Amino acid sequence: MPTLTHRPLWLAVGWSLVALVTVLSLIPAPQLPHVGFSDKIQHAIAYFTLMAWFGQVLGARLRPFLALLAMGALIEVLQGMSGYREMSAYDQLANTVGVGLGWLFTRLLPDLLERLETRLP
Repeated sequence: MPTLTHRPLWLAVGWSLVALVTVLSLIPAPQLPHVGFSDKIQHAIAYFTLMAWFGQVLGARLRPFLALLAMGALIEVLQGMSGYREMSAYDQLANTVGVGLGWLFTRLLPDLLERLETRLP
């Protein structure tokens, strides 16, 4: 696990990102901002960001990897139950691709956040 001086701050940022992804995933689609590219890319970017962030804080471990896969699946189920969003296997596939790429990113650059911390005052 990385040695981080500001671990509580980084975890708070990570959990804030989880909350943001959850809210954006569960609000009615017309309320979402239009960004001009496929929602599948948005899913992959969101879950890449979550895995890359938690990977930097916790290391490229199996637990955050599996937790984010479960989060994506649960959100898809909740969307299907909402009555105003749709459950999609393709969205879950995009989530999974994002988590996998985030995990790979963490394996390739495991100490990025540690290096950033050494430059903070």
